[in-house]
Amino acid sequence: MIRILRRTHTILYLGAVLLFFIPFYPFLYFFTRNPHKYYNQIVFCRKWISLLATSIVGIRFKVEYQSNIDWSEPYVICPNHTSILDITALTYLCPQPFSFMGKIELLKNPVTRIFFKSIDIAVDRKSKISAFRAFKKADEMLKEGKSIVIFPEGKIDDEYPPRLHEFKSGSFRLAIDNKIQILPVVIKDAWRILWDGGMTYGSRPGVVHIKTLKPIDTEKLTEAQLDELQHYVYDKMKRDWLESNPL
Repeated sequence: MIRILRRTHTILYLGAVLLFFIPFYPFLYFFTRNPHKYYNQIVFCRKWISLLATSIVGIRFKVEYQSNIDWSEPYVICPNHTSILDITALTYLCPQPFSFMGKIELLKNPVTRIFFKSIDIAVDRKSKISAFRAFKKADEMLKEGKSIVIFPEGKIDDEYPPRLHEFKSGSFRLAIDNKIQILPVVIKDAWRILWDGGMTYGSRPGVVHIKTLKPIDTEKLTEAQLDELQHYVYDKMKRDWLESNPL
């Protein structure tokens, strides 16, 4: 019975996403004709589609700050990744416009496609050329003062319950090359409410707890310190992850 209720909740949530996407679509269609000019408006639409959909099915978000965040500055934002709710968690967290880097498969989804064809960055992990182009675009956006969200684990793993997997180096190299601060974000329990896409275990109402760690300055770092930075961020995030998700 519980599994049926959870799966029903997932269907309601996905239906709510579509419900709110439809009235926003005419505006998005217009804005995405010129995404550079209407970047902020596209981000605004994405934010409210996401938040309205989660709100109507009883999913809320709560943020804890380890230190004050200057949102006027661009960041390479590095969150863990266990759920499609992570997208909404980040739109809730960040008051400034930002772009996601995500898997190329998101271009097949009718909702996410419009964003990844305009303001977000799709990457085919199997293609070095695709990865090069994706990080080149991210580099350009950082230089324009925009923040970039990159999930350093690379994907939602098949393992359940999830754990924090080793990080890939791309986001840290990007931060060092551009002397941009890294903002580590621990999304503690989105997976308990909706793991992955929700098709396996369903979902339920609840509160997703988000913690932003202290931003990490890369101004004086070089590529020789890439591995050290990568492991430092991983260890900091893992400590907070294990507080809510002990082994």
